[in-house]
Amino acid sequence: MKLRVVVLGAGFGGLELSSILSEELGDNLDLTLIDKNDSFAFGFSKLDIMFGRKTSEATRLHYRNIVKPGVDFRQETITAIDPDTRRVTTDKGTYNADVLVVALGADYDINHTPGLAEGGNEFYSFAGAEVLSKVIPTFKKGHAIVGVTSTPFKCPPAPSEAALLLHDYLSTHGVRGDCTISLVMPFGIPIPPSPATSKALIAAFKERDITFIPNRLVRELDSNRRVAILDDKTEMPYDIFLGIPKHCVPDVVAASGMTVDGWIPVDTKTLKTKYPNVYAIGDVNSVGTPKAGVFAEGAARTVAAEIIAEARNSEAPAAYRGVGTCYVEFGSNRIGKVDVEFLAGPPTGTYTQASVELVAEKMEFGSSRRARWFGL
Repeated sequence: MKLRVVVLGAGFGGLELSSILSEELGDNLDLTLIDKNDSFAFGFSKLDIMFGRKTSEATRLHYRNIVKPGVDFRQETITAIDPDTRRVTTDKGTYNADVLVVALGADYDINHTPGLAEGGNEFYSFAGAEVLSKVIPTFKKGHAIVGVTSTPFKCPPAPSEAALLLHDYLSTHGVRGDCTISLVMPFGIPIPPSPATSKALIAAFKERDITFIPNRLVRELDSNRRVAILDDKTEMPYDIFLGIPKHCVPDVVAASGMTVDGWIPVDTKTLKTKYPNVYAIGDVNSVGTPKAGVFAEGAARTVAAEIIAEARNSEAPAAYRGVGTCYVEFGSNRIGKVDVEFLAGPPTGTYTQASVELVAEKMEFGSSRRARWFGL
């Protein structure tokens, strides 16, 4: 009898999990992969869209290209999740699973920050990045703020990358001298697990005259006065605001009863929830790693090993360690790299200096996954 697996969400975690299970279980697998979208795009491509380096369509990898033994992709909207019975309801039907994996990522609550919708912009959604691709060319003079509004948030390097790439864009267009850039971050240093990466970023900010404001959040935008109000009541006038909005689980996850303090708790070693044969991977859980695709991918490998071990009645796999590699855009066609580990002890990070060579490595990171997940 085939193992019925239902995977909710076709991001890094869902795609990697489906690929491994297909390779390992093949004809013994009946896996349904459900996502409301028709295509996938790497999160870092939002920066490409935002600064006009790529169109949205050029970043999309369509799920129709997934052809894997035992895997059936369904473009449907999930309307209910019952973790007790492992039953999932969508706008087109219902699914019952032997194993259920929730990999639906994080959504954004724009309205959590007063004034953000009316007086600012966000670049964490593809729609927001598309809007900014039209707004940024009109910014030729004044103060730009890149600001985090809440924690936790996806891809901790992204705010720093946005500030550095904005500097490049304004310089290329000959208006940098008429503009100032500030970066508001909730951490004392840009990348807390890696002091070396943070040191390099702070040096890059100083070199480019970008003001780094640590240990602060943007709590409100006064759109009438064009002022950003920080959590210590400091007011910062702005002409363009590039925001990182509050993150939250999708509504259907919140309604499932699986969350505690806003996120799904899991066993840090196995990614199992408290519900039998139900796992949660990626941004939707509270395992203790950053919310980034590479960590969802690593979690998927652990969960795949768990599922395969149980299906074959073999030895339990190694525990999840929260290991990942993040590429960091420094601008000037240079990319740095930080290798981090979060769960085997205190979080640690090893920095590789930004270089042109790492641009090619980041491209290979994307192309290898495109080939593996989509066969392209």
